[in-house]
Parts: sequence; C-alpha cells; structure tokens
Amino acid sequence: MLYIISTSPFQCDFRFILRLITPRDTILLIQDGVIAVISQSMHFRSLYEKGAKIYVLNEDVNARGLQNMISEQVILASYEDFVWLTANHKQQFSL
Repeated sequence: MLYIISTSPFQCDFRFILRLITPRDTILLIQDGVIAVISQSMHFRSLYEKGAKIYVLNEDVNARGLQNMISEQVILASYEDFVWLTANHKQQFSL
C-alpha cells in the first residue's frame, strides 16, 4: 500500500495513520506532510519505527525551506519518482 500524506501531522489524526502502516508499505510525504520527517521529531521517529520505506517530495521540502532539517533516513523523491510510486502501487491511501 502507498500512503500519500499531504497534511501536516499537526492537522490530522497522525496516530490513526500510524496504526494503518505496516513494514510492507511505502509512505510518500508531500505538501505540508513533509513536516513529519524533520530529524529528531516525534513524528519522524514514529514513522521510522513502522519499518516502511519513506519518501519525501524534494520540491515540497525546498518550498518550505526544510532542506537541512529533513532526516537522512528518508528518500528524496522527484516528480518522476512520485509518478513511478503511484503507478507501481495498486492500492493507495491519500490524506
């Protein structure tokens, strides 16, 4: 399952989303969702502990000035990566 999260973890039920994610899943953070992978944040630690592969849209990180704050344990994704991820995951959940 691909989880596309575009909402800030401060503006959604982030704990509910975490209960759905398994190690077999992939997470793509876009728009304000990129805030969830700021290094050393409780949101990032919670996501990372799930064992899912985590991608973050590079353009949205740059637009928010978070380049030096994003954990090195996530994968920076381009728009081409975004398309590839959506095309290669039949099941998707967007928030």
